Amino acid sequence: MEASSADAVVADGVQKRYGEKQALAGFDLTVPYGTVYGLLGPNGAGKTTAVRILSTLIRLDGGHARVGGHDVMKEPVKVRRRIGLAGQYAAVDEVLTGRQNLEMFARLFHLGSRRARERAAELLEQFGLTEAADKGAKEYSGGMRRRLDLASSMILAPDVLFMDEPTTGLDPRSRGEVWEAVRDLVAEGTTVLLTTQYLDEADKLADRIAVIDDGRTIADDTPAALKNTVGGDRIEVVVGSAEEIPDAVRAVARVSGADPAIDLEELRVHGAVTDRVAALTEVARTLQDEGVTVDDIALRRPTLDDVFLSLTGHTTAEQERPGNTDSEDAKKDAKKEAKKDAKKDAREEERKEEAPVA
Repeated sequence: MEASSADAVVADGVQKRYGEKQALAGFDLTVPYGTVYGLLGPNGAGKTTAVRILSTLIRLDGGHARVGGHDVMKEPVKVRRRIGLAGQYAAVDEVLTGRQNLEMFARLFHLGSRRARERAAELLEQFGLTEAADKGAKEYSGGMRRRLDLASSMILAPDVLFMDEPTTGLDPRSRGEVWEAVRDLVAEGTTVLLTTQYLDEADKLADRIAVIDDGRTIADDTPAALKNTVGGDRIEVVVGSAEEIPDAVRAVARVSGADPAIDLEELRVHGAVTDRVAALTEVARTLQDEGVTVDDIALRRPTLDDVFLSLTGHTTAEQERPGNTDSEDAKKDAKKEAKKDAKKDAREEERKEEAPVA
């Protein structure tokens, strides 16, 4: 995979196995700086594993990956200095206030007390939390907690922010608040890699989308280009009875140039069209002239759900697959790696203490 200095994240043939399960099987990705990149896929496809590898939480088994110009295996410390990570659930202490949470994270990042207070105030303003700064986080709405979580991941103003399904479990209003916060971050220069199961989220936020399934990238393009792969606009007609379906089929076929698709259960007929307005007008006039009862008639553009179905063979409603443990396996592996890193750090500290003073 070709990469350049303009690429914030590069994954080339990345592989990861958990026992007999191949979580990633040659995963490829290239994310340019200053963009929102959506990583879309069903549960168990490998999204969480990919994020944890790129954020140095777990090790890859094969392939190569670079973030911010640094190799995730050879230079993990340098990678960590360039990134932020917001997991699936807000990692805030609900006993503390919003301000105290941010000051605590700032001190953990080795900022002095004065700079920690200043940085907390800056982030509270940036994320629209100033008025609630001194309220306990347990009083925050879901959207506010998620914004506070995002703020904590931005303590050191990272070049790259990984967001693993950031709006899981949030109501529509809270999701909108998170989307607005993401747009603001990108406007200020942060690159965002966003994993999501929500097609509308990817469509609204992402400059480009990579679709991942069974541990591989199976498509990578802009939302508009991905939609074009499944055809252009479609006209849909819902008739009043099954006996009227043949009439609707003939009317749609006349403007579609191909055999329309039929949904007998919903009494729906639909087909691809090129001239949207002319097609709608002609079909409506034909059905009216023939006395067909039309319960609904509309033009519809392809959605990412159509793309998802075309690429993976199933819709987002069918994503839950038994036996898929990508996220859980990644968490277990991350804990193991964290323990190894902690032991390594402890040994380093012991060596420093035992080293003779010059």
